[in-house]
Amino acid sequence: MRTDDFDFDLPRDRIAQHPASPRDSARLLEVGRTLHDRFVRDLPLLLRAGDVLVVNDTRVIPARLRGRRGQASIELTLHRRCAPTDWRAFARPAKRLKQGDRIAFADDFWAEVTDKGDGGEVGLRFGGIDLEAGLERHGIMPLPPYIDRAAAGDNVDRADYQTIFAAAPGAVAAPTAGLHFTPELVAAIRAAGVGIVTVTLHVGAGTFLPVKTERVEDHRMHAEWGTIGEAAAAGVNAARDAGGRVIAAGSTSLRILETAADDAGRLRPFAGETDIFITPGYRFRIVDLMLTNFHLPRSTLFMLVAAFAGLDRMKAAYAHAIAAGYRFYSYGDACLLHRADRP
Repeated sequence: MRTDDFDFDLPRDRIAQHPASPRDSARLLEVGRTLHDRFVRDLPLLLRAGDVLVVNDTRVIPARLRGRRGQASIELTLHRRCAPTDWRAFARPAKRLKQGDRIAFADDFWAEVTDKGDGGEVGLRFGGIDLEAGLERHGIMPLPPYIDRAAAGDNVDRADYQTIFAAAPGAVAAPTAGLHFTPELVAAIRAAGVGIVTVTLHVGAGTFLPVKTERVEDHRMHAEWGTIGEAAAAGVNAARDAGGRVIAAGSTSLRILETAADDAGRLRPFAGETDIFITPGYRFRIVDLMLTNFHLPRSTLFMLVAAFAGLDRMKAAYAHAIAAGYRFYSYGDACLLHRADRP
């Protein structure tokens, strides 16, 4: 497959800079054999008693840091934790760094470059004060570059870029489908007889990067760490056994579910890394519907939704959304996708 097959044009003014308020007032495009314009608050009416909704409870950490190596200013975005004080990160400008360099964020908080990788990636070992305290004090929420913010960030994003399910710290990007939920919406979903279970996938910055290779097959996915507990696996399996559908709230929930499911569609407890890369032709094992935001062109996420709902159907859905004024990307509106191989 060619990466160009997943390209499309998006007017700049369709990119949301702030979330809808209240969150469940965001628009929802239901994508099946036909398209239906709805709102996220309509979700309880679109699900069935006995279904199970799977949400990601990862919590975004303030993973963007600005520091200095001597007189040079360095910006870092952490993307994967390797050890208690060791992270992989993307550095700008990476060419100014070499192994052994120290990047200072404050007198009592710094990081040493342990190695250099490709594409601006570096290894870091943090020192000084406790890492979590250092990030809380000096870190900035790692918003995607298409959201315009001052270099020092905006404190409002500390709440806005966090889902109501956030509990397990470790993500460096939000599981954006989860941003649409409110306590009232969750209560309405439960009242409709739909179960809700949580899984964890710590979203890495690499998930949102456009694919730069000409052939899709040549792209390398960054690994992300996640877990599915025994209770969550049992809840999903029980719903399926009773004829319910599995609805993944976001690509992150879908990816860890598909990683941990066997060929018969049974979900196993899981703890570890996944670099699953879902593209058209993938045979889905367990997820029946998917709630997701609108994604970047040429991204692994747009490839995933094309695999789930069909490339032609998703291109038509995106064209409709652009014409109808839907808001795109992390703070934007949502889609409810039906699988292309299901009636």
